[in-house]
Amino acid sequence: MRFASILARGLAVAALLLSPSAIAQVAEQPEPCPRLIATGPSLIQRAAVKTDELGLSFVGHATFLLETPKGVRVATDYNNYVKPRGEIDVITMNKAHDTHYTERPDPAIPHVLRGWNPRGGPAAHDFTLKDLRIRNVVTNIRDFRGGTEYDANSIFVFEASQLCVAHLGHLHHELTQEHLKQIGRIDVALAPVDGGFTLGQQGMIDVLKTLQPSIIIPMHFFGPSTLNRFLAMAREHWPVEYANNPSLVLTRAGLPVKTKVLVLPGN
Repeated sequence: MRFASILARGLAVAALLLSPSAIAQVAEQPEPCPRLIATGPSLIQRAAVKTDELGLSFVGHATFLLETPKGVRVATDYNNYVKPRGEIDVITMNKAHDTHYTERPDPAIPHVLRGWNPRGGPAAHDFTLKDLRIRNVVTNIRDFRGGTEYDANSIFVFEASQLCVAHLGHLHHELTQEHLKQIGRIDVALAPVDGGFTLGQQGMIDVLKTLQPSIIIPMHFFGPSTLNRFLAMAREHWPVEYANNPSLVLTRAGLPVKTKVLVLPGN
């Protein structure tokens, strides 16, 4: 999938939004993520997932498809621009920009988990469907006035087949010890690496060093130049590998001994 080019203007400086008592320090107001080109349903097909496996496919931008052995299919950061093909059982959404959520998700999707609470306060999800558990850890975001919107987005953690996958969402700040405690052990981190609309690239490196996942999968990078800047920094800490296919099958036994960055095709 291809995305619209990023406007060649300065990006907002990522603020540390760690608690309601913190004061957001933002150089300028953030702009919306670049509008995605609507290309229709993804060509990613249903995976044949065995008992101890978890299917994961990069659909595009910040959207991934997870598939469990019992057939549960989850789409992350579900929106109106990038969608996986086929029936979906659960969607997660984050509200920083409309490329990460929709106000009108497909009514055929039975379970909609928003990373924010429309009624106010933090969202709280700990949801189990067949062999999949989904829970969230709330984070803050910059608003369009340069301030802080507390508890407005979430890191979603997916647990299945003895694996834990964390989708870091539209993360705008580094993580506190309380965040890390709630997240727990992570095997795979799906990390936004654009460095401007979300947390700066060095900040994201620091977050990933703290989380210590076995596999880091970059997302939310808009194009090769931004991705390559992140990878150049990442190579100082971890090996980088490129996959030929946007879909892979994860197993606990197949996890690398040391952390690696795995780049899936797409953007």
